[in-house]
Amino acid sequence: MGKTMNEQNAHARTWEETVEPEQARRKNWAGFVENEAVTFFEKFDLEKLTLEDGLGNKAKLQRTKNNGIKIEYTSSVVL
Repeated sequence: MGKTMNEQNAHARTWEETVEPEQARRKNWAGFVENEAVTFFEKFDLEKLTLEDGLGNKAKLQRTKNNGIKIEYTSSVVL
């Protein structure tokens, strides 16, 4: 039996994920931090938030005095 379009797309990769998987992973981490994590931070009006993905990527979000958000993040790469 053939796969549905959703099943086929579930494992679809971008060009970057295929050619430069480590670069894509770092970009995905930064994208997650700057989008989903910031949305969560704002929604719950947090002062500080620390994230770690278990693969060496870490991020810290902190509210500034003028109500901005300071983001520090690092990524780890094994060559």
